[in-house]
Amino acid sequence: MTNQNPTHETALVFRALHTPGRPLVLPNVWDTASARLVEEAGAAAVATTSAGLAWDLGTADGDRLDRDRALGAVARVAAVVRVPVSADIESGYAKDAAGVGDTIRAVLAAGAVGVNIEDALYDGEGVGDGNGGRGPLRPVAEQAERIAAARAAADAAGVPLFINARIDTVLRGAGGIEETLQRAAAFLAAGADGIFVPGAVDPGTVKSLVAGVEGPLNVLVGPGAPSVAELAALGVARISTGSSIAQAAHAVVRRAARELLSAGTYDSLTGGLDYAELNTLLGGAR
Repeated sequence: MTNQNPTHETALVFRALHTPGRPLVLPNVWDTASARLVEEAGAAAVATTSAGLAWDLGTADGDRLDRDRALGAVARVAAVVRVPVSADIESGYAKDAAGVGDTIRAVLAAGAVGVNIEDALYDGEGVGDGNGGRGPLRPVAEQAERIAAARAAADAAGVPLFINARIDTVLRGAGGIEETLQRAAAFLAAGADGIFVPGAVDPGTVKSLVAGVEGPLNVLVGPGAPSVAELAALGVARISTGSSIAQAAHAVVRRAARELLSAGTYDSLTGGLDYAELNTLLGGAR
């Protein structure tokens, strides 16, 4: 007998989009307007950026946003698009594994069918003191326990949630390929479905990761990174822009404001989207 739960079916659709060589391309979003624009552009799925979302809610990125506010924003995004939604939940918005399970239940209630969970640590809990203190990444066993809790919560709900385990070895200079592959293996064994290694864009590094990771590989792109076609040829299964689109959008706001307030001109506003088009797209029912 087939499962008629629409969330279950949407999760299966999202899972099937992760194909090495034919990557899922995600222009990450941070609010309902960006979500609708990305969907309208033809994206097969929508994924939030934790940084962009935190900034939109008046908070800095890096585990500073509380679960309720973060997932309230995710729910608003999921409510305005028809495609599957994946939520960047940073470290899980929880102090321990049990709390991560609670977060996953809230993610599913918000309408998302995928999550990113990262292994980075922030502020006082994150920086090693050189005397056996904690390093910039969560210990492997502890992170694996958190991923296992996420998997168990999703399984208990009957939803094949796609868990994308983010590994910050490269981004934080906290380890090379060998350390990254060790973490990837442990996280996949704990229940992750894919591995995300931001900072890894060098073709040689990407090729080594694709060969060594026993699951779909996600890379983070931006100016200067290889093209989607080049990354697809290397076997990448998922490509994300992270906070870069939000950063570009906010740069337009600052340029336009500074030009208006200093020179008294408006050239920065050239190329804006048509009012009627935006009003129709963003004001229409899903």
